[in-house]
Parts: sequence; C-alpha cells; structure tokens
Amino acid sequence: MAASFPVGPALPNLQVVQVLRNAGEEVTLTVSFLKRAPAFLKLPLNEDCACVPSDQSSGTSSPLCDSGLHLNYHPNNTDTLSCSSWPTSSGIRWEKRWCDLRLIPLLHSRFSQYLPGSDMCRQNAFQVVAVDGICSGIIQCLSAEDCIDWLQAIAINISNLTKHNIKKINRNFPVNQQIVYMGWTEEREQDSLQDRMYTPKFLALRGSSFYKFLAPPVTTWDWTRAERTFSVYEIMYKIFKDSDILDRRKHCFGVQSEMGEDLYFSVELDCDLILWEKAFQSATFLEVERIQCKTYACVLESHLMGLTIDFGMGFVCFDAATKAVLWRYKFSQLKGSSDDGKSKIKFLFQNSDTKQIEAKELEFSNLFAVLHCIHSFFAAKVACLDPLYVGSQATTAPTSASVASSSSSSATTTATSSGSCKLKYMT
Repeated sequence: MAASFPVGPALPNLQVVQVLRNAGEEVTLTVSFLKRAPAFLKLPLNEDCACVPSDQSSGTSSPLCDSGLHLNYHPNNTDTLSCSSWPTSSGIRWEKRWCDLRLIPLLHSRFSQYLPGSDMCRQNAFQVVAVDGICSGIIQCLSAEDCIDWLQAIAINISNLTKHNIKKINRNFPVNQQIVYMGWTEEREQDSLQDRMYTPKFLALRGSSFYKFLAPPVTTWDWTRAERTFSVYEIMYKIFKDSDILDRRKHCFGVQSEMGEDLYFSVELDCDLILWEKAFQSATFLEVERIQCKTYACVLESHLMGLTIDFGMGFVCFDAATKAVLWRYKFSQLKGSSDDGKSKIKFLFQNSDTKQIEAKELEFSNLFAVLHCIHSFFAAKVACLDPLYVGSQATTAPTSASVASSSSSSATTTATSSGSCKLKYMT
C-alpha cells in the first residue's frame, strides 16, 4: 500500500496512526523535503549550496549539510559549512559530517555534577560553565564510569591549562609573589537562611596570601579586589572525613582563618582534594622558608612580651621594652601545648639539661593566628627532612595530572599548540 498524507494540523497524529494500522502488512511511505524546515529549525539559508541535486534544488540548504553549523554560542555567529565544493549529480548520496555544536573554553571554567547551589547530585550527568558564564547544558552519560571518565578528562585539561597560565602570569611577578595554584571550588554558605546552600568561589594561593574571589583575577588590579585575603601561614587546611561532612557532597575541605572562622569548600573529585592539599602544603612551605621568623605580641604576668617563632632557633620570648630574652627553646623541645580557645596558650618544653618539663603560659590577642603559624613552621621543619620534597618545591607546582587517573579514550578534549583547550561536543 502506498500512503501519502500530510502530518500536522491537517491530519492529527492519532488519525495517522489509525491509517497505518488499517494499511495492511506492507506500507510504502513517500517522504518529501519541507522547504520551510530550515527556517523552523532556525538554520541559515545558503543560496549557493549545491548539496541538493540540481533537478530538486529548492534554493534552501540541505539539513544534512547545514544542521552542523559551528556554534561558538555568540548570537551574531552566522558561519555555515561550505557546500559549494560538493558534486551535484542526481545520484549523490548524502554524507553525514561531524560538526561542532558548541565550543566551551576550558581555561578558568568549572564543572559540576550537582544542581546549582545545592548538594543534590545528578545521576551520571554534569555541566560545564565557562569563565564568561556560557553553559554546556546538562550532559547526560550512559553510565557512572563514562561520567567519571569525562569529569577526569575535563579536570586534567583544566588543570593543565591553569598550570600553563600560571607560568605565564608568574613571569610578571617577583619571587615572593608567585602563584602556587588557583581554581574553582564551591563554598558552603554559613547562613542557613540563604536560598543557595553553595556558591562558586575562585581560590588562589599566591605568595604570602590565600585569596577568595567571586571570579578569576585577570589583571593585576583584580588581585587587589579579592573578596577575602588570608596569610597563608596563619590559616589551617583540613580535608574532611566522612564523619565530618555536613551534607551529601562527598569531597570537601575546610580552611580555618586566623580569627578562628571556619570556611567550608566542596570540590568535584577526590583528586581535587589531593591537589588543593599539595598546593596548601607547597604555599606554606615556600612562605615559611622565605620569612624565616614571625613575631607576635603577648602578655606574660601582666607584662608586654614578644614571642618569636624562628625557623632556625625555635621559640624565643623577650621583653618588649628592653628586648631582653627571657627564655629560648628549640622546636624539638616542645613536648605539648594546650589553649583555652580564647587567648591563652600553655607550652610544655623539656629542659635540655635537666630533662624536666617546664610550662610557659602566654596570652595573645590573636590566638588562632599564633596556633596556625606554629603549625606551619612545624610542618615546614618536617618537610625539610625530605630532600626530594624540598627539591620539588624549587621546580614544580602540584597539578591534578599527577594525582588523577588517566581517562578513557572516549573522554577526551581538544588541546592546541597555543595552550588553549576547549570542550567540544558534536552531532
């Protein structure tokens, strides 16, 4: 049976189904090309297109030729695929081509499996957001393995681009202001009344400071406009265990400021946690090695004193007025300490001669800054025991490429010789 009928307002779909049911065992359908289809699909018309055989040329482009129009997500982009070189014989068979739908620059871009602002994870799906806000839309994967492969591939490319960009930026900065690492995280809002539970924040470790931005810094002036800035050796970085996590987001870490404020951040992958941990360790080590000592004002028995934490000598307490040294201990002599959570620290030092424990209690106006600084100096001293670690700090910065597993061949992105990289998906 040969059936010819219009589908649309003239003949509703239900009637079409009924006709086909009554047509018998064999049905022959004749399909004609709708000239208005390009306009309906918002495809540009190419008057010179030779993709349609000459005896059927309608002045419009073939969907198979122009539906693969390159889209860089710019409203004024009208580039089309050229079809003028295609043969025009009536016996031609259409050739399907892979064509770019959208190109998303990966430098300073971010990706997430979670619904925006929440801790609800999409199942085997994610989206990528470029630095200018352009979004890929929801990319749905067939399996959890495919989704992880794509996420790791994108993360590695973003990290490599970031590393390359850091090298270029550091050429313009002095040694004491070098960028160690920077990248996107999501910060958990402390105010439970906020509509959004999480907000994207761009973090950076540069020189003596830890920066928190709303957007990546592009110019030198941008570095002065950070939302928050902290001294890298006066903060504490911590990866949260499962028992410490506050919601359904899996990969989280915290930063405690010099004022005792707790900042809570979430990343997408486990390798991101390791990356940030290495970045904080490296930034802290480099800054402690650079400054060598730090002095804090303190009070001892109602007298104004000073406590110097010295990378070489250890702890030195002196009178603020006369500069006379009251006591001095090495780092190895500190056997314990405690604090009241407000202002007082009690140090327990072992006398090198008598081997007796000597308690020294000091009062500080910036308790957490002092505690974190002591921790940073101790961590740097321990790191100095590993010559391989010390040597690595002089040559490389941590990248996720060294901690993330290799992705499968199906999960790839496109890199160019100029160092740019884009997420590219096609139809």
